[in-house]
Amino acid sequence: MFGFFSIQQYHSSLKEGKVTCLQAVEHYIGQIQSKQHLNAFINVFADEAISIAKKLDDKRKQGADMGKLHGVVVCIKDVIAYKGHPLTASSGILRGFTSLYSATAVEKLLAEEAIIIGNSNCDEFAMGSTNENSVYGKVLNAMDETRIPGGSSGGSAVAVQADLCMVSLGSDTGGSVRQPADFCGIIGLKPTYGRISRHGLVAYASSFDQIGIFGKNIGDVALILEVIAGNDAYDSTVSQQPSPPYSSLWMDTGTYRVAYFDEALDHPSLDPEISESIKNLLKKLKRQGHQVQPVSFDLINHIVPA
Repeated sequence: MFGFFSIQQYHSSLKEGKVTCLQAVEHYIGQIQSKQHLNAFINVFADEAISIAKKLDDKRKQGADMGKLHGVVVCIKDVIAYKGHPLTASSGILRGFTSLYSATAVEKLLAEEAIIIGNSNCDEFAMGSTNENSVYGKVLNAMDETRIPGGSSGGSAVAVQADLCMVSLGSDTGGSVRQPADFCGIIGLKPTYGRISRHGLVAYASSFDQIGIFGKNIGDVALILEVIAGNDAYDSTVSQQPSPPYSSLWMDTGTYRVAYFDEALDHPSLDPEISESIKNLLKKLKRQGHQVQPVSFDLINHIVPA
């Protein structure tokens, strides 16, 4: 029985011969089929994924070095280009369109031997917060199918949440990775603007768009960021600052630094019940030994107009 806990654990099992890339891919294909009603995927590249898995297994048997993402099963939001594969942004307008090139982030995943198993459902053109606005139908939250998974990257979030892949890529303009990660109870990261190239990402608002990452744990998200971050001649807005080795910087100490906006929790537009619940959680985190402190942001009323 295949089980996934982290990329590090998976790679150790591959090296020890306890599992193969093919077994991993077949496991996820089975998971996707059995949970098809969640509607997380638009297209599943099953035959291609199986073929790549077999090649990686053969390569490993021959003693070749493993890439950083060797055999890691990934899904990508349907706003990220993958050459020769459908790209519709969950819109009927682009139904039948096949991408002519791959996004830089996708090329970097493939260069480190990741396996892209399919593309995931999202709000049409990434404009939405519920993943109910897709030409392919709504995505269901696997924790409670009567509730939304959040959006616009709801399919990418549910794919990780429901064990349909190991990690996934989404995109975040105003919360489209962070919010569904929260709703689905997984890790979601919107990196600093420009940290990851936007080349090959269908634009929503180019001055805010950023490819983001979903995972089961922080270590996996850090490793994906390490692989796909960095300079790119195809994106003039990408950061020129060197990318640190994120995966080696992560160390689980058991305690965390938590920041929050005072202005947000006391804002009149926030439901008092939600405000009180979050404040109680912050008190609980403090009692558990975590660093919890407010951060002042007096421009909160300008966020939506901006």
